[in-house]
Amino acid sequence: MAVKVLVVDDSGFFRRRVSEILSADASIQVIGTATNGREAIDQALALKPDVITMDYEMPMMDGITAVRHIMQRCPTPVLMFSSLTHEGARVTLDALDAGAVDFLPKNFEDISRNPEKVKQLLCEKVHSIARSNRRYNHFSAPVAPPAASPAVSPSLGNRPSSPAPVRSAPAAPAAAAASPAPAGPAPRRKSYKLVAIGTSTGGPVALQQVLSQLPAHFPAPLVLIQHMPAAFTKAFAERLDKLCKIRVKEAEDGDLLRPGLALLAPGGKQMMIDGRGAVRILPGDERLNYKPSVDITFGSAAKSFNDKVLAVVLTGMGADGREGARMLKQGGSQIWAQDEASCVIYGMPMAVVKAALADAVYSLDDIGRHLVEACV
Repeated sequence: MAVKVLVVDDSGFFRRRVSEILSADASIQVIGTATNGREAIDQALALKPDVITMDYEMPMMDGITAVRHIMQRCPTPVLMFSSLTHEGARVTLDALDAGAVDFLPKNFEDISRNPEKVKQLLCEKVHSIARSNRRYNHFSAPVAPPAASPAVSPSLGNRPSSPAPVRSAPAAPAAAAASPAPAGPAPRRKSYKLVAIGTSTGGPVALQQVLSQLPAHFPAPLVLIQHMPAAFTKAFAERLDKLCKIRVKEAEDGDLLRPGLALLAPGGKQMMIDGRGAVRILPGDERLNYKPSVDITFGSAAKSFNDKVLAVVLTGMGADGREGARMLKQGGSQIWAQDEASCVIYGMPMAVVKAALADAVYSLDDIGRHLVEACV
């Protein structure tokens, strides 16, 4: 059956263009359009689409408010369109926190210059989030509205006394595991030199949930690899830093690994770790699909720290992280994967589990607590 899509945007040009691109795929059917958030809610309730594409800035009701209402009344996977600016990043992160599954940059020039590339990317996103678990996420209470001004990171010495509330991960119906894997064992306690976490679609909310459970005195350094555009990672690091007790910053070349500090790989580049515990930030290789790549960071950690790494693969499309996890596993390090039921997209963790690389499979709700238990 074709994936049914509702296109929401106040720009007539953009609505038509997105509808044309999606309709060119025989397995996608555009069943309706809306020009503002209120229409989007009405159309979502009436048409019951499989996926909604949503603009943020619209008259009468903005996209984030519409997403909140849709998630409360008829949970449906939402793909947000956003601008490649710091403010656009902040707004997009608010939309993901409100319940949107994924996002794409809203770039009119790309649509004009690279129509085939745009078509492939947009259709792939629609197909993948149509299969996501987010449609089962019924929220018990509305999420607080975003602050009026952009999030600003406090100084590293100024930690909040407690993490801000974080929404639970989407709860999906129970499903059989993709392949046999150890599930839920007590974590292996060890003095790890590094905790490395890789993720993609669904990752911003998942990372927020995991990291907000860690105490300020968490004994291990952390590196975070989230598939995200270059314009977004600084805003995301600032957001995490504000919400978590540990410190979080966008990684810079030469940064040193330190306990209780999480370094987020900058978008559009690659992050590696050397044996001295220093971070190296390298230009993104155009031949690589992911910039940053979980495989590259995991692989460098395997060479530098042998069996002293605890790696975690969270929700995301594709298989990035599998080969890096293989290198870590060969060196004796521990690999954890997020379980299928709590993933938005069970792709990256499934690749690790199917390759028999996972030492443990945990629900998103339990990963933060187990990290605290594992690191001594």
